[in-house]
Amino acid sequence: MSHEGIRIVSAEQAARDAGQEAVKLPTEAVTPARIRVKKTEGTGMEIDWKDGHTSAWNFAWLRNACPCATCHDEREKSGRIPGEPKPKAQTLLMMYEAPPRPVEVTPVGKYALKFKWNDGHETGIYSWEYLRRVCRCDACLAKGSME
Repeated sequence: MSHEGIRIVSAEQAARDAGQEAVKLPTEAVTPARIRVKKTEGTGMEIDWKDGHTSAWNFAWLRNACPCATCHDEREKSGRIPGEPKPKAQTLLMMYEAPPRPVEVTPVGKYALKFKWNDGHETGIYSWEYLRRVCRCDACLAKGSME
């Protein structure tokens, strides 16, 4: 396993890097009650949180929001936000690119999931806190914060 691109930061720095305030979320808000990874269907993932909230993401969004240091730094340099795809190179003949899908999904302790993507990328660890902060539901998007 490669450790390339791994960096250790404090929770406050991670929140600042993600453009969020370092507000600690309540335990119930970052503790899943039920997780559904729709790998066979190829559609995405849903989490019902213990506080009653439900979050859902499609696999393309999750891949483009990879929290690993390499992806984070690349997004930061290009000015993209988590989930925003890389711009496609404009060429005469566009090459087919398979949609992002996880090949494997593995729990990491009791705090996260790790995806191995069909493009070979596998260094991102999606913590429950990160996933809750990047919730894409209408209520969270309307609040303007990722809580």
